[in-house]
Amino acid sequence: MDETEGCCSTQLIDGDGNFNVAGIENFMKEVRLAEFGLSYVVVSIMGPQSSGKSTLLNHLFHTNFQEMDAFRGRSQTTKGIWMARCVGIEPCTLVMDLEGTDGRERGEDDTAFEKQSSLFALAVSDIVLINMWCHDIGREQAANKPLLKTVFQVMMRLFSPRKTTLMFVIRDKTRTPLENLEPVLREDIQKIWDSVPKPQTHTETPLSEFFNVEVVALNSFEEKEEQFKEQVASLRQRFVHSIEPGGLAGDRRAVVPASGFSFSAQQMWKIIKENKDLDLPAHKVMVATVRCEEISNEKYAAFTANEEWCQVEKAVQSHAVPGFGKILSSIVDVCLSEYDAEATFFDEGVRVAKRKQLEQKLLQLVQPSHQSMLGHIRSEAMERFKEIFGSALSGGKAFAEAASECSESCLVQFDERCKDASIDQANWDSSKVKDKFRRDVDAHIVAVRAAKLAELTTFYEKKLNEALSGPVESLLDGANEDTWPAIRKLLRREIETAIHGISSALSGFKMDEETLGDILSRLKDYAREVVETKAKEEAGRVLIRMKERFSSIFSHDSDSIPRVWTGKEDIRAITKSARLNSLKLLSVMAAIRLDEEADSIAKILTLDLLDGKSGAAANKSVTSFDPLASSTWDGVHPSKTLITPVQCKTLWRQFKTETEYTVTQAISAQEASKRNNNWLPPPWAILALIVLGFNEFMTLLRNPFYLLFIFIVFLLLKALWVQLDIAGEFRNGALPGIISISTKIIPTVMDLVRRLAEEGQGRGRRNNPQAEGNIPYRSFRSGVDQDHVGDTSSSCSSSEVGSLDTNSDFSSPRADKKFQ
Repeated sequence: MDETEGCCSTQLIDGDGNFNVAGIENFMKEVRLAEFGLSYVVVSIMGPQSSGKSTLLNHLFHTNFQEMDAFRGRSQTTKGIWMARCVGIEPCTLVMDLEGTDGRERGEDDTAFEKQSSLFALAVSDIVLINMWCHDIGREQAANKPLLKTVFQVMMRLFSPRKTTLMFVIRDKTRTPLENLEPVLREDIQKIWDSVPKPQTHTETPLSEFFNVEVVALNSFEEKEEQFKEQVASLRQRFVHSIEPGGLAGDRRAVVPASGFSFSAQQMWKIIKENKDLDLPAHKVMVATVRCEEISNEKYAAFTANEEWCQVEKAVQSHAVPGFGKILSSIVDVCLSEYDAEATFFDEGVRVAKRKQLEQKLLQLVQPSHQSMLGHIRSEAMERFKEIFGSALSGGKAFAEAASECSESCLVQFDERCKDASIDQANWDSSKVKDKFRRDVDAHIVAVRAAKLAELTTFYEKKLNEALSGPVESLLDGANEDTWPAIRKLLRREIETAIHGISSALSGFKMDEETLGDILSRLKDYAREVVETKAKEEAGRVLIRMKERFSSIFSHDSDSIPRVWTGKEDIRAITKSARLNSLKLLSVMAAIRLDEEADSIAKILTLDLLDGKSGAAANKSVTSFDPLASSTWDGVHPSKTLITPVQCKTLWRQFKTETEYTVTQAISAQEASKRNNNWLPPPWAILALIVLGFNEFMTLLRNPFYLLFIFIVFLLLKALWVQLDIAGEFRNGALPGIISISTKIIPTVMDLVRRLAEEGQGRGRRNNPQAEGNIPYRSFRSGVDQDHVGDTSSSCSSSEVGSLDTNSDFSSPRADKKFQ
């Protein structure tokens, strides 16, 4: 199927400049343009004659404009302005094919129509394609630059400016990359715009306010037809939905409704035809412009290809190049001299302007390398400063003196190197780089100064921490009324030592009094923080400390010897003393007292906690409220409170609960000791025995035999008492004592009887002269009587010794000790 099928076209303006009113009306009816409202777009193309404009439009929009037959020679094909609707693109796209510029048929004297048609295209179209050969980029006339300048100027004067997209289509693209060609075109358009006189309302209006500039490149249609068609097909997609946001004409303004397009176009052409300011510049100026531009481009290209420049440009990216300024000044001077030699016979105004443009381009090309050179100079100067500054500090020189001398030396050297790197043709100011270098130096000095100060501060803070933590903890552990005065004295002494040391170290920094005061103030605050932190830690363990102190005082006497509860100790007084000392510890730990400010914490705690209900009642009668029912101490700042009154009350209650058991155990031990050491019956029992046993006592006195029997029984019972160590057994308790005695009493009695029998038999043998000789006989009784007269315990001792020798299983170490 033919791609151009359905395409409708007409001649809008003929070669004589006549507007085809009937043709445009029929065209609008045939394509039903009025139905599209605002949903249509107008595209036009301008460019040199025989540059392939019609061919491009036919391939791009599937139109049927007449194309030049190359085999029949190069001549004018399109006359006037033709319009067609493209096929297969939405929205509705109208394409205008303009007569080529610079044509042989019109000649040099009849170029007004070219200008008029170009101005009409810019005024009517949303997108204008500017067709140009790749090798014409940089030329004045071939690139239509004079034409565009005049069109811009007249357009700003004749019409309300509208947003138009200028798409430069570079034909027969060469090896030069598009990214290198595009900046040149954009720069040319910008220069044209800047040079155009504008109305007062648009003096400062930028080009982007009225024009979008696009650049595309196409291969040769004749030499690379397939690539050309592929590129054109890709370009065609950009015209689909071109009026949508982001499209080629997405930001157009002041669109005429489709139904009024014909009338609007007629009026615009009428205004353009009547204008008299559309004559082209003089031929001489035009030739000078084109030729000087060509010479300028040639010299610029020669400069960029200069081997010496390329070497310098490459080298300066990595390091500083010696003689940079002299080398580039020489290369730039040679380039400008060659331009002057070739352009000397052209119009002076054009020649000077182009020379200035060439010089600006060369300096713009060189400036990045110059900036890199200055960057290397700054970096090297900075490294040298760091080196000599560090060496000066390591050598013991004062900080401020070292910073001043080193920075001054490096700045002088920096200025000398910047001067050597300057280019004669450029009047570039290196003060910004110097300021940056000075800021870097100052920043480094500040950083080193901060590091040194931080190092000094950390050192003395560490010394303060070591000097305060241990002693403060020890003082708080043995808390008493002298604790906080001792801590304050310790704190003042250590702060004075630290301040003296750090002040001496800071003397070389030459800092102002305010800064020095801030450092010393922070050091003092840190010392106080160490003490406060340690106090808070100890306050968290105050209950443990209180119990330890109570246990130490309660369980040990004044000589630190453990107490033995024998019954003579005043447990109440000891308990009160221990609690009083624990309460002192609590009062010391209740608040931080680094300032010599009096408080009543100890008094309040003593009255409300230690003195009991009477003291609390008396205190309440005075204050009319419970002083411990508060979260703050009277006269103590909340920030200095470690333990609030409410917490003290809770801690004291918990302390008493946990120490009550110790007191109870001591009382129980004391009562047990009293019971164990008192074997006499109570006085009332003794009195009862005397009264009730008087008759029995008198009976014993009247009958000596009973008295002797009782005495013998007493001796036997005493021997059993000592042998069984009854007192020692009952010290362990009544029940264990009874059980132990019951297991040993029968063997002990049997042993005593056996020993007494053996004693009696031995004495009988000693009284027999036949068997034993003249050994005096002593009966057990006489022995007892004699012992009773002398030592009443001798017989018991002999029996005891015999018992110990024969049956040690039932002996007691404590009994052995007593009998010995």
